[in-house]
This record gives sequence, C-alpha cells and structure tokens, in this order.
Amino acid sequence: MSLRVEFVTKENVLVVRLEGELDHHETSKLRESWRGQLQQNDVDHVVVNLGKLNFMDSSGLGVMLGRYKEVQASGNEMIICSISPEVRRLFDLSGMFKIMRLVDSESYALELLGVASCEMR
Repeated sequence: MSLRVEFVTKENVLVVRLEGELDHHETSKLRESWRGQLQQNDVDHVVVNLGKLNFMDSSGLGVMLGRYKEVQASGNEMIICSISPEVRRLFDLSGMFKIMRLVDSESYALELLGVASCEMR
C-alpha cells in the first residue's frame, strides 16, 4: 500500500492526514508537498493525524522532525493526533514524544490550537 496524503486548512491550522505507509520511497514527495502547503497557505500551527498510517520507518520520522522544527522556529505548534498503535511504538522508541505533543483526536488538537467550530469526519 502506498501513502495517501490529505491537507486541509482550518482557520490558521494546517491539518495533515496520512494513510497507508510512509517509508523512504514516499518521504521526499511528502516533504515537498508539506513544505508547499506551509508556504502557500496562511497557517501558523499544524495537526498531524496518523490514525490511518499503519507503517512508518526512520525516514518518515525524519520528515516529522523536520516539519516540527520548521513550525517551532516560527514560534508555532505542531500536534500529533489519532496515532495508530504500530506508529506509536516507533514514536515511543525514538523518543519523539519527549518533544512533540500527542493528543487523542483531531478535534481536540484543533480545540487546543483555538479552532472553535470545526466539522471533522
């Protein structure tokens, strides 16, 4: 299975939904499209929904860390939400949750970032 990516802007928040597998074959394409979304949309914060991502390797972690650093450098926040058990294990082993925030749902992440009314699917 390949990677499916959906970008949605909710007020000043870019929501990134990943589905499938994020491995070294997919990272450069994701990195460039994500960077483009940050540049062309008027967004401050990022919510990354990993609920339907069933595999990620270390190159995927590199993409997450790179985007996290970009968002943090602007004084903004990136939140991970709805993480699958398989991917959560990788994040736990790598220590990523020592720097990145994890919450249970996309709607809660948006609420934390000040997006009041949002219709989620």
